[in-house]
Amino acid sequence: MFTGFNLQGLDSKFLLHYKSAGEVAFNKQKQHIRKELDHFLLNEGSLDGSALQNDWFPGVDADIFLSHSHGDQKLAMGFAAMLEDKFGLTTFIDSCVWGYADDLLKKIDDVYCKNEKGDTYNYQQRNYSTSHVHMMLSSALTKMMDKAECLIFVNTPNSITTHDVIENKTKSPWIYSEIVTSQMLQKKIPVRDEAIEKSRNFEAMQKKLDIVYNVDLNHLTSLSTDDLARWERKYNEDKLLSELRQCPYQHPLDVLYVTKKLLEFNTYQG
Repeated sequence: MFTGFNLQGLDSKFLLHYKSAGEVAFNKQKQHIRKELDHFLLNEGSLDGSALQNDWFPGVDADIFLSHSHGDQKLAMGFAAMLEDKFGLTTFIDSCVWGYADDLLKKIDDVYCKNEKGDTYNYQQRNYSTSHVHMMLSSALTKMMDKAECLIFVNTPNSITTHDVIENKTKSPWIYSEIVTSQMLQKKIPVRDEAIEKSRNFEAMQKKLDIVYNVDLNHLTSLSTDDLARWERKYNEDKLLSELRQCPYQHPLDVLYVTKKLLEFNTYQG
């Protein structure tokens, strides 16, 4: 991962045109994941963790890792569709994965964690299965985040609770994990070819238990809807000039980095 952005001000009106396209792309992956869940439960009573992680990310080469609250799932889908339409960028939406952890746990627990009467679950066995699924999920998301070029965190009241002007808090353990991980991942400068490149729901519980985490967002570059509009304008201008000059145009993410003063075109050639 090269860098991360703290995106604020994104709303459904801004992405209204992309609502349907985002849902189609998201549902396609959702159907695949649900269909394959049964394949990870092995006959001898074990769970194939490696196969599970590999299947969740079958050759996915995403430019952007999109971190968001479960309550902003439709917003994230629309934003991903916009990035594909405007910039040709592939976005990995984290809820495509953690949104189905409950489905996987239910399948495992129904087979391996029921008490003798079959009407309740064994507490210890349930904890064991949950810890393994969460560990596999967290590891898979970390690998995907490292593989993507940048992270965009969709910062809304659903994801971050601001108690004062300094301190940000989240009730989502997945958001907390992803933000902390983004701080620790090694920064990798993107390498471009000379030719143009042509690539949790765990928040609701039966009983309400609010656990909050302090979230440090200082390492994420601020991003607004005005910045998104400026990014699109600069990218289109660069493409037009490059076509007139018959030379390669800049990668869309490089245009964003330059717009936010993270790179300079005259010093970074790729």
